Amino acid sequence: MTAIVGVHGIGKLRYYLEAGNDAARAAEAMRVKWDRYLHTAIGGETRPYFAEIAYFAHLINDPRPPEAPEAEPLSAPAQMVLAGWAKELGVGEHLTGALKAFAGWLLNRLDGRAAAFAKLFCPEVAVYLTDAARREKARQVVAEVIRRRRPRAVVAHSLGSVVAYEALWANPDLETDLLITLGSPLGMRNVIFERLLPAPVGGRGEKPPGVGRWVNIADKDDIAAIPPELCDSFAGVDEERLVNLDWLDFHTAGKYLGCEAIGPYLRPYLA
Repeated sequence: MTAIVGVHGIGKLRYYLEAGNDAARAAEAMRVKWDRYLHTAIGGETRPYFAEIAYFAHLINDPRPPEAPEAEPLSAPAQMVLAGWAKELGVGEHLTGALKAFAGWLLNRLDGRAAAFAKLFCPEVAVYLTDAARREKARQVVAEVIRRRRPRAVVAHSLGSVVAYEALWANPDLETDLLITLGSPLGMRNVIFERLLPAPVGGRGEKPPGVGRWVNIADKDDIAAIPPELCDSFAGVDEERLVNLDWLDFHTAGKYLGCEAIGPYLRPYLA
């Protein structure tokens, strides 16, 4: 059995909708796609790499039919996340007034890729951080997949790195030789870092106890991975790799899984 489990990031509800609201089918569709992405970095014979993708997008979104309008006003929690995220980017700090006005100003003035990303990134992060019930369900899904598959490596992308980090801490019986975080926002101050469970102590988080080795890979320009390095925020990060994926496509799982940097870490687990 393949020794790798994946944990997806933001914006993956469409897999659930396309699968007829079936989480298992959505997870399998993602697994096939992630295998294809990783093959770019691994090379050689095409074969399954991931045992399973821990799928939780349906738990932090309110499913709606594809024909429903995508654009909706940002909720108050999402606006709070956006404000903290903007502060970390170093924009808009001089603004005063209502949070709603601030969020609207920011979305209208950030360059196109950042604005589009903020609309997608912040609502899901806000739900995860502010809705305790949904947060617990997402963590349970990730923990259950890791417990069942017993992977030697866990690859967690974007928000998935936050869910995986908390799931591993909440279930100290779970063990994995290697945790790879890709484009992780774990260290994002004012948005995620201070709200992690367990809470950082003295301004520092720690590697989950069941993780043997922690490798963090981030694009230097990834606006979700702020800061791109995690070693200043977490004890136990064994290695950091800064990469340059694509000036437009700077955060997707496809780019991270297909980059040269990830291959050397995962090849030993694919023998």
